[in-house]
Amino acid sequence: MKERTTDILIVGGGLGGVAAALAALRLGRTVILSEETDWLGGQLTAQAVPPDEHPWIEATGCTASYRLLRARIRAYYRRAYPLTAMARNDVNLNPGQGFVSALCHEPRVALAVIDELLAPYRTRCQIDVLLHHRPIAVEMHGDRVAAVTLRADATGEEIICIAPYVIDATELGDVLALGGIEHVIGAESQAQTGELHALPGAPDPLDQQAVTWCFALDYLPGEDHTISRPPQYDFWRTYRAPFWPAQQFGWVDVDPITLAPRHFPLFAGPTDAPYVMDFWHYRRIFYRKHYPDGLYPSDITLVNWPQIDYWQGPLVGVSAEAQAQHLEACRQLSLSFLYWMQTEAPRHDGGYGYPGLRLRHDVVDTHDGLAKHIYIREARRIQAEFTVTEAHVGVAQRQQAGFDRAAAFSDSVGVGSYRIDLHPSTALRSYVDISSYPFQIPLGALLPVRVENLLPGCKNLGVTHITNGCYRLHPVEWNLGEAAGAIAAFALNHGVTPRQVRNTPHHLADFQRMLQATLGFVLAWPTYAATSPR
Repeated sequence: MKERTTDILIVGGGLGGVAAALAALRLGRTVILSEETDWLGGQLTAQAVPPDEHPWIEATGCTASYRLLRARIRAYYRRAYPLTAMARNDVNLNPGQGFVSALCHEPRVALAVIDELLAPYRTRCQIDVLLHHRPIAVEMHGDRVAAVTLRADATGEEIICIAPYVIDATELGDVLALGGIEHVIGAESQAQTGELHALPGAPDPLDQQAVTWCFALDYLPGEDHTISRPPQYDFWRTYRAPFWPAQQFGWVDVDPITLAPRHFPLFAGPTDAPYVMDFWHYRRIFYRKHYPDGLYPSDITLVNWPQIDYWQGPLVGVSAEAQAQHLEACRQLSLSFLYWMQTEAPRHDGGYGYPGLRLRHDVVDTHDGLAKHIYIREARRIQAEFTVTEAHVGVAQRQQAGFDRAAAFSDSVGVGSYRIDLHPSTALRSYVDISSYPFQIPLGALLPVRVENLLPGCKNLGVTHITNGCYRLHPVEWNLGEAAGAIAAFALNHGVTPRQVRNTPHHLADFQRMLQATLGFVLAWPTYAATSPR
């Protein structure tokens, strides 16, 4: 068994893990970064989810490195693709013209940009990236993580990694569980958190947000790309949840805010229109009209729609066997929905089935055509020195208390903005989708109550089941991961602990100045955004 040492071990190569690595590298530290798939980038790449972002993203509300990531994605298209002059000259080029984001794009483009950002540090051996490695054991010495054992999927080889600081950037907070580090899963009660939208009765650890196995499609009318009938198709084609207005496979779903039934079709207009309110245009990641006529036969859209949200059972707090069963059922749900669309879905122009829908294996680089990793919305969450609740960010609860913006945190290490958006849950609860104010990320939410050298780097920070709904999106995950990498490097560079930084005014001031001056962090919202609910 091999043993490796480094300054900072980052377990999980999603957006938070990559951002943590970049921060630590820029501040002079060495890094080992592990990832269980063969793609870095997490929800942006391996999970194939175009970025969900706030309306001010082009001007403020993210770190300089996240802004660089976005700029380089646009630059990649300008450099590598035969864009029309109009598209090439569009400062705010949206490669897919999807309406969920101002930057809908192909996952592999983000992967290429992430590789570019890490390339200079890899060449000088400042970072070692271990793909297809997952954590299998954590050794604790008192209140410190002493070592993390990683296993290579292909060979079974195990590596013991030792580092002064460990960042858990796994999608489910796996290091927390392996190390017995205090954490929370599922939904808290109102008695525990005082939140308006928390559970009114007892907490439910197995009440967790739906997961989704995404996939990419193009559309070639007149051709037949129907996949084989999935084994679980008969179950899923007739399934209806008690809170759903019709069968889950259909064009009638639930409005996330009002919970009223709504009709949202696959096509409500031409597939190559720049903007139409339908599923095809929702998360479209490639827009063929950005290129000379006839060069590309179809747009490409990313399927992350309500029909493939899986809420039949949770992924944490259950046995490995149960988790595997839920993962396979989620996979079957996605493939069954595709088969239904190809064979039985009511068409916008009459008749049934769209056999011309083609599963784009190449877009996600997998054999089955589904994303490399399931899309995770909710993970284990650390019991933190400070926990962000709905009382800090929710519009209704803040207004009840007489405030017109989110709580201000003196230990801010970044900002974010998104609605409190909880998808249907494994407790068969419908959406919880409520307005929130643009918020800050407090350093206290990155500090476990006991363990001194473990930091969260994904969706596992000190939030609740409710506030996870607004702290879980792309730019926020990047920001909190970058903050985790920065505080670990700062602690090593100055001979202090992250807890000392938070609780010592002059250390905190020095750290926040460094975040702003060296890494280009935004620590507070301008008033015009801060008072604008989402």
